[in-house]
Amino acid sequence: FIPAVLYFFSVILFVHVEAQKEGIWGLPKEVLPRMGETIKRGIHFIVPVGILITVLIMNYSPMMAGFIAILAIYFTALLRKGSRISFKTLLKTLEQGARNAVVVAVACAAAGIIVGVVNLTGTGLRFSSLVVSLSQGIPLLALGLVAFTSLLLGMGLPVTASYIVLVILAGPGLMDLGIPLLTAHMIVFWYSQDANITPPVALESFAASGIAGSSPMRTAFTSWKLAKGLYIIPVVMAYHPLLLNGPTGEVIRTVIFCTLSIMAFVFCLERFYLVPLTWLETPLHGAAAIALIWANDTFNYVGCAVFILLTIYQIVAKKRSPKRIPESRILNLETE
Repeated sequence: FIPAVLYFFSVILFVHVEAQKEGIWGLPKEVLPRMGETIKRGIHFIVPVGILITVLIMNYSPMMAGFIAILAIYFTALLRKGSRISFKTLLKTLEQGARNAVVVAVACAAAGIIVGVVNLTGTGLRFSSLVVSLSQGIPLLALGLVAFTSLLLGMGLPVTASYIVLVILAGPGLMDLGIPLLTAHMIVFWYSQDANITPPVALESFAASGIAGSSPMRTAFTSWKLAKGLYIIPVVMAYHPLLLNGPTGEVIRTVIFCTLSIMAFVFCLERFYLVPLTWLETPLHGAAAIALIWANDTFNYVGCAVFILLTIYQIVAKKRSPKRIPESRILNLETE
């Protein structure tokens, strides 16, 4: 539970910092739609969600479940006048869906070439067996090798299959390095998700690009950037096993340090905190992020102190140098 919360916190923070960096702010409160009216207008669309969950529980294939859910959405939309779709609009929607699917299909075809090379040569399996020997007993290096191997396996295998293969091959090696059994399984499980959002094979990102009408690879790289927590959290779990199971006081302390580490890491990558970072602040944030998750109490407290000092400096810099703050602009959204 805690690692998942930290991951979503990292994604939200990435989006927030990127918006601040670009000077993008949301709509003013007075023009936002009221929650009650919005729920009242669309409450009936909860029916297709329930149908989708039901057919999945009934062991229908994901494709068939999606097809049934689409039909449910169409017929549910007919229940209210404001959400009804004309036959002409339906045809246009189907046409647009087919056009979007072409982009995803081309990306998947290109990814298939990579998948074929990896599977036919056995590169993924051979690489997995070398994780322990190549890491030379260094947990951080072993985690990097496991992450890269999971990416290779994820190109040709579903997430579940990738996890099973990788945990059999690399799990014992991680435990030999002193990582507890449950933590080793969680690390492998987390890394087995990365093929979904990591270029060059990022099927979920490609599907999202079709919906958004954006460039598939640009969307994939953006998702990869925003999901950096997917790579950071397993490292945190490896160096701080108490994050998963330990005394309450230790868990709270570990969560605080991990949260600060994620914040420092995000600010370092974006080169922005309250105001843009200087050339000296950027590496200091990176060093603080590493120190905060290192398996050493002294390093943790030093990293915490450095981060606090950097925060104070940013607060002072924001007050003294308003010109360093990007010019604010309201995000324009078309509302009905």
